[in-house]
Amino acid sequence: MRKIRYAVVGTGWISQQAFMPAVAQTGNSEMTAIVSGNPDNAAKLAAFYGIESIYGYDAYDEMLAAGAVDAVYVALPNSLHAEYAIRAARAGKHVLVEKPLATTVEECEAMIAAAEETGVWLMTAYRLHNDPVTVEALERIRAGAIGEPRLFTSVFSFQSALDNHRLKAEHWGGPLQDIGVYCLNAARHVFGAEPIEAIAMKGQDEGDPRFTEVEETIAVTLRFSGGRFAQFLASFGAEVTDFYRVIGTKGEIVVDPGFRLETDTAMRLRQGEETVEQEVSPQVDHFGAQTAYFSDCILNGTRPEADGSEGLADVRAMLAIERAAATGQPQRIETPPRPRHPAQDTIRLVPRTDRRLLL
Repeated sequence: MRKIRYAVVGTGWISQQAFMPAVAQTGNSEMTAIVSGNPDNAAKLAAFYGIESIYGYDAYDEMLAAGAVDAVYVALPNSLHAEYAIRAARAGKHVLVEKPLATTVEECEAMIAAAEETGVWLMTAYRLHNDPVTVEALERIRAGAIGEPRLFTSVFSFQSALDNHRLKAEHWGGPLQDIGVYCLNAARHVFGAEPIEAIAMKGQDEGDPRFTEVEETIAVTLRFSGGRFAQFLASFGAEVTDFYRVIGTKGEIVVDPGFRLETDTAMRLRQGEETVEQEVSPQVDHFGAQTAYFSDCILNGTRPEADGSEGLADVRAMLAIERAAATGQPQRIETPPRPRHPAQDTIRLVPRTDRRLLL
Protein backbone atom coordinates (compact mmCIF):
# COMPACT_ATOMS: atom_id res chain seq x y z
CA MET A 1 0.00 0.00 0.00
CA ARG A 2 1.21 3.48 -0.84
CA LYS A 3 1.75 5.60 2.24
CA ILE A 4 1.15 9.35 2.44
CA ARG A 5 4.36 11.09 3.49
CA TYR A 6 3.94 13.82 6.11
CA ALA A 7 6.07 16.73 7.25
CA VAL A 8 5.47 17.61 10.91
CA VAL A 9 5.48 21.41 11.10
CA GLY A 10 6.03 22.37 14.73
CA THR A 11 7.37 19.95 17.34
CA GLY A 12 5.63 21.14 20.49
CA TRP A 13 3.61 19.10 22.96
CA ILE A 14 0.76 18.11 20.65
CA SER A 15 3.13 16.78 17.98
CA GLN A 16 5.27 14.90 20.48
CA GLN A 17 2.45 13.59 22.66
CA ALA A 18 -0.22 12.84 20.08
CA PHE A 19 0.55 13.09 16.35
CA MET A 20 4.00 11.59 15.97
CA PRO A 21 3.40 8.42 18.06
CA ALA A 22 0.19 7.69 16.14
CA VAL A 23 1.41 7.83 12.54
CA ALA A 24 3.05 4.39 12.50
CA GLN A 25 -0.23 2.85 13.71
CA THR A 26 -2.21 4.03 10.68
CA GLY A 27 -0.83 1.68 8.01
CA ASN A 28 -1.24 4.32 5.30
CA SER A 29 0.92 7.18 6.58
CA GLU A 30 4.53 7.90 7.43
CA MET A 31 6.64 10.89 8.54
CA THR A 32 9.51 11.89 6.27
CA ALA A 33 10.34 15.43 7.43
CA ILE A 34 10.33 17.65 10.51
CA VAL A 35 10.16 21.45 10.42
CA SER A 36 11.21 22.96 13.74
CA GLY A 37 12.88 25.93 15.36
CA ASN A 38 14.68 23.64 17.81
CA PRO A 39 17.28 21.60 15.87
CA ASP A 40 18.42 19.60 18.90
CA ASN A 41 14.92 18.40 19.76
CA ALA A 42 14.15 17.81 16.10
CA ALA A 43 17.25 15.63 15.76
CA LYS A 44 16.22 13.51 18.75
CA LEU A 45 12.70 13.09 17.41
CA ALA A 46 13.98 12.25 13.93
CA ALA A 47 16.29 9.56 15.31
CA PHE A 48 13.53 8.10 17.50
CA TYR A 49 10.96 7.90 14.70
CA GLY A 50 13.33 7.23 11.80
CA ILE A 51 12.50 10.49 10.01
CA GLU A 52 14.85 11.32 7.16
CA SER A 53 14.94 15.11 6.95
CA ILE A 54 15.04 18.06 9.35
CA TYR A 55 14.45 21.67 8.30
CA GLY A 56 14.33 25.00 10.10
CA TYR A 57 11.43 27.36 9.51
CA ASP A 58 13.63 29.42 7.22
CA ALA A 59 13.93 26.36 4.96
CA TYR A 60 10.20 25.54 4.88
CA ASP A 61 9.79 26.36 1.19
CA GLU A 62 12.90 24.32 0.42
CA MET A 63 11.31 21.34 2.19
CA LEU A 64 8.08 21.79 0.22
CA ALA A 65 10.00 21.85 -3.05
CA ALA A 66 12.19 18.85 -2.24
CA GLY A 67 9.56 16.27 -3.21
CA ALA A 68 9.93 14.29 0.01
CA VAL A 69 6.40 14.85 1.37
CA ASP A 70 2.82 14.63 0.14
CA ALA A 71 1.19 16.45 3.06
CA VAL A 72 1.97 18.63 6.05
CA TYR A 73 0.64 18.53 9.59
CA VAL A 74 0.60 22.11 10.93
CA ALA A 75 0.83 22.22 14.73
CA LEU A 76 2.07 25.78 15.21
CA PRO A 77 0.54 28.53 17.37
CA ASN A 78 -2.85 29.65 16.01
CA SER A 79 -1.47 32.89 14.57
CA LEU A 80 0.81 30.94 12.19
CA HIS A 81 -1.68 28.40 10.85
CA ALA A 82 -2.73 30.39 7.79
CA GLU A 83 0.77 31.31 6.60
CA TYR A 84 2.19 27.81 6.74
CA ALA A 85 -0.93 26.15 5.38
CA ILE A 86 -1.17 28.52 2.40
CA ARG A 87 2.50 28.07 1.52
CA ALA A 88 2.08 24.30 1.60
CA ALA A 89 -1.09 24.35 -0.48
CA ARG A 90 0.50 26.58 -3.10
CA ALA A 91 3.36 24.08 -3.31
CA GLY A 92 0.85 21.33 -4.07
CA LYS A 93 0.87 19.68 -0.64
CA HIS A 94 -2.21 18.48 1.21
CA VAL A 95 -2.68 20.21 4.57
CA LEU A 96 -3.88 18.95 7.96
CA VAL A 97 -4.16 21.93 10.35
CA GLU A 98 -4.75 21.95 14.07
CA LYS A 99 -7.80 23.80 15.31
CA PRO A 100 -8.78 26.54 15.34
CA LEU A 101 -8.14 26.66 11.62
CA ALA A 102 -6.94 30.29 11.74
CA THR A 103 -7.52 33.53 13.63
CA THR A 104 -9.84 35.39 11.23
CA VAL A 105 -12.50 34.63 8.66
CA GLU A 106 -10.29 36.17 5.99
CA GLU A 107 -7.38 33.86 6.84
CA CYS A 108 -9.66 30.81 6.70
CA GLU A 109 -11.03 31.86 3.34
CA ALA A 110 -7.51 32.41 1.99
CA MET A 111 -6.50 28.91 3.13
CA ILE A 112 -9.56 27.37 1.48
CA ALA A 113 -8.91 29.31 -1.73
CA ALA A 114 -5.24 28.26 -1.85
CA ALA A 115 -6.17 24.59 -1.53
CA GLU A 116 -8.87 24.83 -4.18
CA GLU A 117 -6.56 26.63 -6.60
CA THR A 118 -4.01 23.80 -6.56
CA GLY A 119 -6.44 20.91 -6.10
CA VAL A 120 -5.16 19.72 -2.73
CA TRP A 121 -7.16 18.80 0.35
CA LEU A 122 -7.31 21.04 3.41
CA MET A 123 -8.56 19.36 6.58
CA THR A 124 -9.14 20.79 10.06
CA ALA A 125 -7.86 18.40 12.74
CA TYR A 126 -11.13 17.48 14.43
CA ARG A 127 -9.94 14.12 15.74
CA LEU A 128 -13.27 13.27 17.40
CA HIS A 129 -14.98 13.17 14.00
CA ASN A 130 -13.13 9.86 13.54
CA ASP A 131 -13.95 8.43 16.99
CA PRO A 132 -16.53 5.60 17.06
CA VAL A 133 -18.37 6.60 20.25
CA THR A 134 -18.60 10.26 19.21
CA VAL A 135 -20.08 9.22 15.87
CA GLU A 136 -22.35 6.65 17.54
CA ALA A 137 -23.81 9.36 19.80
CA LEU A 138 -24.55 11.53 16.76
CA GLU A 139 -26.08 8.57 14.91
CA ARG A 140 -28.36 7.81 17.87
CA ILE A 141 -29.51 11.42 18.00
CA ARG A 142 -30.22 11.47 14.25
CA ALA A 143 -32.18 8.22 14.58
CA GLY A 144 -34.47 9.80 17.18
CA ALA A 145 -33.26 7.86 20.23
CA ILE A 146 -33.88 10.90 22.48
CA GLY A 147 -36.66 12.43 20.41
CA GLU A 148 -35.80 15.88 19.12
CA PRO A 149 -32.58 17.30 20.62
CA ARG A 150 -33.43 20.56 22.37
CA LEU A 151 -30.68 21.38 24.87
CA PHE A 152 -26.90 20.94 24.88
CA THR A 153 -24.68 21.58 27.87
CA SER A 154 -20.94 21.00 28.25
CA VAL A 155 -17.88 21.70 30.40
CA PHE A 156 -14.25 21.35 29.36
CA SER A 157 -11.60 22.46 31.86
CA PHE A 158 -8.08 21.83 33.13
CA GLN A 159 -5.32 23.65 34.99
CA SER A 160 -3.06 25.34 32.44
CA ALA A 161 0.68 25.63 33.03
CA LEU A 162 2.05 29.15 33.44
CA ASP A 163 4.32 29.02 30.37
CA ASN A 164 1.75 27.58 27.94
CA HIS A 165 1.68 29.46 24.60
CA ARG A 166 -2.13 29.17 24.69
CA LEU A 167 -2.04 31.92 27.33
CA LYS A 168 -0.60 34.41 24.82
CA ALA A 169 -2.95 36.93 23.21
CA GLU A 170 -0.61 37.35 20.22
CA HIS A 171 -1.38 33.77 19.19
CA TRP A 172 -5.15 34.13 19.73
CA GLY A 173 -4.86 31.98 22.80
CA GLY A 174 -7.47 31.37 25.45
CA PRO A 175 -9.81 28.64 26.68
CA LEU A 176 -12.38 29.28 23.94
CA GLN A 177 -9.91 28.69 21.13
CA ASP A 178 -8.08 25.78 22.76
CA ILE A 179 -10.82 23.72 24.41
CA GLY A 180 -14.10 25.60 24.02
CA VAL A 181 -13.90 24.83 20.30
CA TYR A 182 -14.58 21.17 21.16
CA CYS A 183 -17.83 22.10 22.92
CA LEU A 184 -18.83 24.42 20.08
CA ASN A 185 -18.08 21.83 17.42
CA ALA A 186 -19.98 19.12 19.28
CA ALA A 187 -23.06 21.37 19.64
CA ARG A 188 -23.10 22.17 15.92
CA HIS A 189 -23.10 18.51 14.96
CA VAL A 190 -25.52 17.42 17.69
CA PHE A 191 -28.11 19.80 16.26
CA GLY A 192 -26.95 19.29 12.66
CA ALA A 193 -27.15 23.05 12.27
CA GLU A 194 -25.24 26.29 12.71
CA PRO A 195 -25.81 28.65 15.66
CA ILE A 196 -27.53 31.91 14.82
CA GLU A 197 -26.74 33.99 17.91
CA ALA A 198 -24.13 34.07 20.69
CA ILE A 199 -24.09 35.44 24.24
CA ALA A 200 -20.93 35.17 26.33
CA MET A 201 -19.10 36.27 29.49
CA LYS A 202 -15.48 36.00 30.56
CA GLY A 203 -14.16 35.62 34.08
CA GLN A 204 -10.95 35.05 36.00
CA ASP A 205 -9.11 35.27 39.28
CA GLU A 206 -7.32 38.60 38.83
CA GLY A 207 -4.53 37.52 41.16
CA ASP A 208 -3.58 34.51 39.04
CA PRO A 209 -0.39 35.28 37.05
CA ARG A 210 -1.43 32.90 34.26
CA PHE A 211 -4.24 35.15 33.09
CA THR A 212 -2.66 38.51 32.32
CA GLU A 213 -3.34 38.25 28.56
CA VAL A 214 -6.29 35.87 28.23
CA GLU A 215 -9.26 35.02 30.40
CA GLU A 216 -9.39 32.04 32.75
CA THR A 217 -12.94 31.00 31.88
CA ILE A 218 -15.54 31.72 29.23
CA ALA A 219 -19.25 30.98 29.55
CA VAL A 220 -21.22 30.75 26.30
CA THR A 221 -24.84 30.46 25.25
CA LEU A 222 -25.63 29.74 21.61
CA ARG A 223 -29.08 29.99 20.08
CA PHE A 224 -30.04 27.69 17.23
CA SER A 225 -33.14 27.85 15.06
CA GLY A 226 -36.32 26.32 16.41
CA GLY A 227 -35.72 27.46 19.99
CA ARG A 228 -32.77 25.13 20.62
CA PHE A 229 -29.91 26.18 22.90
CA ALA A 230 -26.35 25.14 23.66
CA GLN A 231 -24.42 26.29 26.71
CA PHE A 232 -20.84 25.53 27.62
CA LEU A 233 -18.03 26.54 29.98
CA ALA A 234 -14.36 26.34 29.02
CA SER A 235 -11.69 27.04 31.62
CA PHE A 236 -7.93 26.95 32.08
CA GLY A 237 -8.28 27.27 35.87
CA ALA A 238 -10.43 24.36 37.06
CA GLU A 239 -10.09 20.62 37.68
CA VAL A 240 -9.94 18.34 34.63
CA THR A 241 -13.49 17.84 33.37
CA ASP A 242 -14.79 17.09 29.88
CA PHE A 243 -18.34 16.07 29.07
CA TYR A 244 -21.40 17.05 27.08
CA ARG A 245 -25.06 16.28 27.63
CA VAL A 246 -27.78 16.38 25.00
CA ILE A 247 -31.35 16.55 26.29
CA GLY A 248 -34.13 15.71 23.87
CA THR A 249 -37.90 15.51 24.06
CA LYS A 250 -37.76 11.80 25.01
CA GLY A 251 -34.41 11.21 26.67
CA GLU A 252 -30.81 12.27 26.95
CA ILE A 253 -27.34 11.25 25.83
CA VAL A 254 -24.30 11.95 28.01
CA VAL A 255 -20.79 11.64 26.60
CA ASP A 256 -18.36 11.60 29.55
CA PRO A 257 -15.40 11.64 29.02
CA GLY A 258 -16.17 13.53 25.87
CA PHE A 259 -13.16 15.38 24.50
CA ARG A 260 -9.72 14.50 25.83
CA LEU A 261 -7.26 12.35 23.89
CA GLU A 262 -5.86 10.57 26.97
CA THR A 263 -9.12 8.81 27.92
CA ASP A 264 -11.68 6.57 26.26
CA THR A 265 -14.81 8.37 25.10
CA ALA A 266 -17.90 6.98 26.86
CA MET A 267 -21.61 7.39 26.05
CA ARG A 268 -24.73 6.76 28.13
CA LEU A 269 -28.23 6.85 26.61
CA ARG A 270 -31.21 7.36 28.92
CA GLN A 271 -34.88 7.17 28.00
CA GLY A 272 -37.22 8.08 30.84
CA GLU A 273 -35.85 6.53 34.04
CA GLU A 274 -34.03 3.75 32.23
CA THR A 275 -30.46 3.72 30.97
CA VAL A 276 -30.86 1.75 27.76
CA GLU A 277 -27.34 1.82 26.37
CA GLN A 278 -23.78 2.44 27.47
CA GLU A 279 -20.72 2.33 25.25
CA VAL A 280 -17.00 2.99 25.69
CA SER A 281 -14.56 3.72 22.87
CA PRO A 282 -12.41 0.64 22.13
CA GLN A 283 -8.95 2.10 22.89
CA VAL A 284 -8.88 4.16 19.71
CA ASP A 285 -6.03 6.59 19.06
CA HIS A 286 -7.77 9.78 17.99
CA PHE A 287 -4.75 11.21 16.19
CA GLY A 288 -4.05 7.96 14.43
CA ALA A 289 -7.68 7.77 13.36
CA GLN A 290 -7.78 11.28 11.92
CA THR A 291 -4.43 10.82 10.14
CA ALA A 292 -5.52 7.49 8.65
CA TYR A 293 -8.77 9.11 7.51
CA PHE A 294 -7.01 12.09 5.92
CA SER A 295 -4.54 9.80 4.16
CA ASP A 296 -7.46 7.74 2.85
CA CYS A 297 -9.03 10.93 1.50
CA ILE A 298 -5.78 11.79 -0.30
CA LEU A 299 -5.31 8.27 -1.68
CA ASN A 300 -8.93 8.00 -2.84
CA GLY A 301 -9.41 11.58 -4.03
CA THR A 302 -12.26 12.13 -1.55
CA ARG A 303 -12.93 15.50 0.07
CA PRO A 304 -12.53 15.24 3.86
CA GLU A 305 -15.67 15.79 5.91
CA ALA A 306 -13.86 18.19 8.27
CA ASP A 307 -12.61 20.39 5.44
CA GLY A 308 -11.59 24.03 5.55
CA SER A 309 -15.19 25.21 5.59
CA GLU A 310 -15.79 23.15 8.73
CA GLY A 311 -12.93 24.97 10.43
CA LEU A 312 -14.24 28.30 9.14
CA ALA A 313 -17.68 27.65 10.66
CA ASP A 314 -16.18 27.35 14.14
CA VAL A 315 -13.92 30.38 13.67
CA ARG A 316 -16.89 32.49 12.59
CA ALA A 317 -18.82 31.40 15.70
CA MET A 318 -15.84 31.97 18.02
CA LEU A 319 -15.34 35.50 16.73
CA ALA A 320 -19.03 36.21 17.42
CA ILE A 321 -18.63 34.74 20.92
CA GLU A 322 -15.67 37.03 21.58
CA ARG A 323 -17.63 40.07 20.37
CA ALA A 324 -20.51 39.09 22.64
CA ALA A 325 -18.19 38.81 25.64
CA ALA A 326 -16.52 42.14 24.84
CA THR A 327 -19.73 44.12 24.26
CA GLY A 328 -22.18 42.41 26.59
CA GLN A 329 -24.60 42.22 23.66
CA PRO A 330 -25.90 39.21 21.69
CA GLN A 331 -24.12 38.74 18.38
CA ARG A 332 -25.58 37.30 15.20
CA ILE A 333 -23.84 34.41 13.44
CA GLU A 334 -24.41 33.79 9.75
CA THR A 335 -22.96 30.52 8.48
CA PRO A 336 -24.31 28.34 5.64
CA PRO A 337 -25.54 24.86 6.64
CA ARG A 338 -22.92 22.14 6.50
CA PRO A 339 -23.51 19.50 3.79
CA ARG A 340 -21.88 16.72 5.85
CA HIS A 341 -21.44 15.67 9.46
CA PRO A 342 -19.35 12.96 11.15
CA ALA A 343 -20.76 9.56 10.20
CA GLN A 344 -19.80 5.91 9.94
CA ASP A 345 -17.59 6.56 6.92
CA THR A 346 -15.36 8.92 8.93
CA ILE A 347 -14.55 6.36 11.66
CA ARG A 348 -11.10 4.79 11.69
CA LEU A 349 -10.10 2.19 14.30
CA VAL A 350 -6.42 2.83 14.95
CA PRO A 351 -4.91 1.29 18.11
CA ARG A 352 -2.99 3.34 20.63
CA THR A 353 0.71 3.01 21.22
CA ASP A 354 2.87 3.73 24.25
CA ARG A 355 5.93 4.42 22.10
CA ARG A 356 6.60 8.15 22.28
CA LEU A 357 9.41 10.56 22.99
CA LEU A 358 8.59 13.67 25.04
CA LEU A 359 11.28 16.36 25.16
